[in-house]
Amino acid sequence: MILHIGRVILVIIEVLVIFNLLIVVHELGHFLAARWRGLYIEKFGVWFGQPLWKKTINGVQYSLGSLPFGGFVALPQLAPMDIIEGKADVDREQLPPISALDKIIVAVAGPFFSLLLAFVFAATVWVVGYPVSESDMTTVVGYIMPDSPAEKVGLRPGDKILEVDGRRVTRFLGMNDSVSWAVVRSEGETVPVKFERDGKVETVQVEPYKAETSGWRRKSVRQLLILPAETAIIDKVEPNSPAAAAGLRPRDIIRGFNHTPIYNPLALLEYIKKHPDETLTLEVERNGSRFELPVKPVPLPTEQTEGKVKMQLRIGIAWDASGQMSIAHPSPMELIYNSVTSTLNTLGAVASPKSDVKLQHLSGPIGIGRIYYLFFVSERGWQLALWLSVVLNVNLAILNMLPIPVLDGGHILFGLIESVRRKPLNIRVLEVVQGVCTVLIIGAIAYISFFDVQDLPFVKRVLDKYAPQSQTKDRDAP
Repeated sequence: MILHIGRVILVIIEVLVIFNLLIVVHELGHFLAARWRGLYIEKFGVWFGQPLWKKTINGVQYSLGSLPFGGFVALPQLAPMDIIEGKADVDREQLPPISALDKIIVAVAGPFFSLLLAFVFAATVWVVGYPVSESDMTTVVGYIMPDSPAEKVGLRPGDKILEVDGRRVTRFLGMNDSVSWAVVRSEGETVPVKFERDGKVETVQVEPYKAETSGWRRKSVRQLLILPAETAIIDKVEPNSPAAAAGLRPRDIIRGFNHTPIYNPLALLEYIKKHPDETLTLEVERNGSRFELPVKPVPLPTEQTEGKVKMQLRIGIAWDASGQMSIAHPSPMELIYNSVTSTLNTLGAVASPKSDVKLQHLSGPIGIGRIYYLFFVSERGWQLALWLSVVLNVNLAILNMLPIPVLDGGHILFGLIESVRRKPLNIRVLEVVQGVCTVLIIGAIAYISFFDVQDLPFVKRVLDKYAPQSQTKDRDAP
């Protein structure tokens, strides 16, 4: 128990370190550019809240806050940011004016440093690699849920999907060129799916499925209720089970049953439910050789939610949830390009009035921290964390370049307006605009975080317990 708590604390520290690194490097870009262009720098702080330490060096107050959530640099000549950084200690009107070019350079420096850090992470990923699942390497359908839209139009396990909604797909899950994202991003009443079966290419129109959700849960997005092809690898064999008696071992691969290929382990589970009294003939692969084993399911104790146990027909094996993994070594430019396109695709989907993707489907600090945590506690998760850091730095750079006051893009916009007007904007107007936009952005983050909190395990258990039955049956499938 103590070791488990210590591991959790260590992972939380790892998450905070990498999350803060992303923000502080971004702010460091602003700081160094401001020093270069001769701006007055009031403060440079790592973390927020009541300072644990602060010291003034060459007129700049450096501080370490008590809330470990990023950092900031106070530049009174750039724009009023009192609502975030606190009231400035100097009268802005008494400070010498700076040129529009200086403002633009300082504003661009933050996103530029985020991209530099993204390149550092991408170069590291290029060297060490990161684990890639089978869903990242295939578009073959592995399992189709009963009564699903895909089943109704005749899609079958083993079909290779070529295009979805007119978009070429190269993998099942993820953002770029994936089956799941093409379905989510579609906007028509039906989704055209082009697939290949036995060398023949066909196209079907699938009516996407959307689960019913209550007003305080994330709205469901479009799904076809299909899963990717995944190698059925045995992780564990239960003692005194039919699988053990038949001679099955961990790391055995089930290639089929009853002379039918298996494309996803769920297919075997479904068959057992529908044929409880039938003895199965499993086609097993072990160390490169194949052979058949007969096995008959029997009622075995199965752990359910909330610690309950019930008897269920099984053969007594647990699947390796990761399937066959490989290590990818994408080039830095490829990784950054994919991160840029996924960010732009997401922004486009959120901006589209016809899209199912809304602000509530994004992840804020809580959601990002949760993903980092899940990565760090998994095997080879540190490599996934490096990959995610590339994506997040690119996200941070692009989002900050949006022409919205408070963001770096807003400062650039103000600088461009000043260069056209040939005189600074009214400071009072800037204070009002910055204040209003800051409140709106904080509200948007709070709104996203409201949904992120619902994904935390202890919160999700409570919500699922009291949620309508239709919600608890929603499946995580494209």
